[in-house]
Amino acid sequence: MPVVRVLVTSPVEKAYDYLVPDRMVLGIGDYVTVPLGSRSITGVVWDIPETSDVPSAKLKAVLERHDLPPMPDVSRHFIDWVANYNMAARGAVLKMAVSVQDALTPPTPLTGYIGGDALPEGLDEGQQKIVDVLADGLPRRAAELQKVTGVSPARLKTMVKNNLLRAVDIFAKAPCAYPDPDKMAVGLTHEQKISADVIDSRIGSGGYETFLLDGVTGSGKTEVYFESIATTLRKGKQVLILMPEIALTTSFIGRFAARFGCTPALWHSSLTPAQRRLTWRSIASGDTKVVVGARSGLFLPYADLGLIVVDEEHDQSFKQEEVTIYNARDMAVVRAHLGKIPVILVSATPSLETLQNAWDGRYKHLCLPDRYGGAEKPDIQIVDLLKDKPARQHFLAPTLLDAMGKTLDQKQQVMLFLNRRGFAPLTLCRTCGHRIECPKCTAWLVEHRAQTRLQCHHCGFSMKVPEKCPTCDDTGSLVACGPGVERIAEEVAEYFPAARTLILASDITDTHDKLLSAMDSIRQGDVDVIIGTQIIAKGHHFPKITCVGIVDADLGLSGGDLRAGERSFQLLHQVAGRAGREQLKGHVYLQTYNANQRIMQMLAADNRDGFMAIEAEERTRANMPPASRLAALIITGKNEGQAKECAMTIGRAAPRDTAVRVLGPAPAQMYRLRGQYRQRILIQAARNVDIQKMIATWMTSIKIPSSIRVTIDIDPISFL
Repeated sequence: MPVVRVLVTSPVEKAYDYLVPDRMVLGIGDYVTVPLGSRSITGVVWDIPETSDVPSAKLKAVLERHDLPPMPDVSRHFIDWVANYNMAARGAVLKMAVSVQDALTPPTPLTGYIGGDALPEGLDEGQQKIVDVLADGLPRRAAELQKVTGVSPARLKTMVKNNLLRAVDIFAKAPCAYPDPDKMAVGLTHEQKISADVIDSRIGSGGYETFLLDGVTGSGKTEVYFESIATTLRKGKQVLILMPEIALTTSFIGRFAARFGCTPALWHSSLTPAQRRLTWRSIASGDTKVVVGARSGLFLPYADLGLIVVDEEHDQSFKQEEVTIYNARDMAVVRAHLGKIPVILVSATPSLETLQNAWDGRYKHLCLPDRYGGAEKPDIQIVDLLKDKPARQHFLAPTLLDAMGKTLDQKQQVMLFLNRRGFAPLTLCRTCGHRIECPKCTAWLVEHRAQTRLQCHHCGFSMKVPEKCPTCDDTGSLVACGPGVERIAEEVAEYFPAARTLILASDITDTHDKLLSAMDSIRQGDVDVIIGTQIIAKGHHFPKITCVGIVDADLGLSGGDLRAGERSFQLLHQVAGRAGREQLKGHVYLQTYNANQRIMQMLAADNRDGFMAIEAEERTRANMPPASRLAALIITGKNEGQAKECAMTIGRAAPRDTAVRVLGPAPAQMYRLRGQYRQRILIQAARNVDIQKMIATWMTSIKIPSSIRVTIDIDPISFL
């Protein structure tokens, strides 16, 4: 019997050999079900060896071949590349590509009805209604016909018996199967057209190239890459648009539908199983042409992918931090390179790594310096909280309150940004100073006053707000410290009781429908003051927002993160960009206790390029990325002493190389997470060092206890 080598969707590194049963023909890329131990598991034929190193008597046979187009070669090569680069098990990466097991089984058709071949005269009223509805030749389900005509399903079956109707199989339509690239082309500005023409030239000639589409907020970057999508669709190829958060898709879908005549296929965790099944199969078959998805959309088995767009490329959400760790932005560039197609990285505040690649000529830098339609950039004013002090136990300065009042008087909208969910980030005992912490994590519990609960935003632990201090038993001594968005909403209600407020945070607008409803309320003018976390920071177009207040511009600047300054600048710049998107002039107020800090001054001066140039110079002096490479080892275990001892053992075995610097082990900043104790080792290496090979050699010399987990993070973003 012939042998195939199958990679299974399990966290394994190598593909296993299986026998091919009689009358089963298999090729590379075919989806199969195979036995693995005592269970059956999905896999993909990765290779067909001439012979197997395992005796035939010990080999098991493939159980089933699934009726699907084979996984394309480029998808398999991409999975191999991602696994090797990120030091992840190949089977775990494959599982992200074959994430919908039900999609491997052909869908069960529904029953529909169409008119018979020859209809007699003298039909009764009900029969005639059915015939009239079906006159266009399109099949319809019984429920739809009953709703329109009032005729019962039982009577439809009788009509089928009498040859007045025919029952046919109906399959669900592939999403975004027929987008029209010429549905509604938008007139581009001179700068937009220059950028669009450069990208279209590459799409036309074929081949790989990375473009950085760098434009101020409101400059019309979306319209530019819509033109590139249209060009790709005219060539009959598929398009993937990656977005960091599902929140960004709500307004985008409407714009896409207006431009191309249909909504894009969506790919994210909130889809129903039926939607995921249909979309996965339609992508694999090539029927679905445009996909808008979260980072996992990158691994879908596209039949003929022609273009990748990464919107908000700087966003930290593109980094997956758990299970299989990878950066979807960087992997998108790799996928484009392997597939010999263009990729567009889009941002108003590009990451320093991306800018460095553009400065070095690796990426083509396309700039949109002005807002679309002549809209002006907002004025940005620093509010020094050391001088312009809020009232006691309040958090909005008089200058911001005055601006809010004037904005509301003019029937315009206000947005307040604070990147903290809940009512207060800390509950403190005034008597003994006890701070209520999560029992499983090194984190304070956040008060959510509406639910009268304290909650951990890391592990989900929650408890009722206690009536007395857990340490000193004093009653009435617990006090909420610091503001969250709920507390700011309470303050707004105190100052502006007539204003209609809306809180936008992931724990409040926690479903796609809730978020969509909230966005519609803002656009329709049903809300006066929007108070939100980073969910409101980017991608949204609200024409009536003219006043933006950043409640705590200093938040995010502490913690020892090498990218803290860059990330804060990006976030605050994006928030500021929500103001004055059309003809109304926008004003932004940065509340800070560090008015003279470089970030605040350069935000006020709208000097992004100057800030990034200084940031790049400081990183180079410190020999930090993008001037060097980083990797992290996170050692985790339930036993604190064992985790520390294992980390010390790993640290003592660290390689001795002048081009490599090993920092640690040391307790992680988030020392306890979900009941697990964590130690970290940071590896800093020159750019020409094969850091993966070095780590692999290092780790093979150490025996790791089964109770300890060592996670490898290549190019870490988080240092918690």
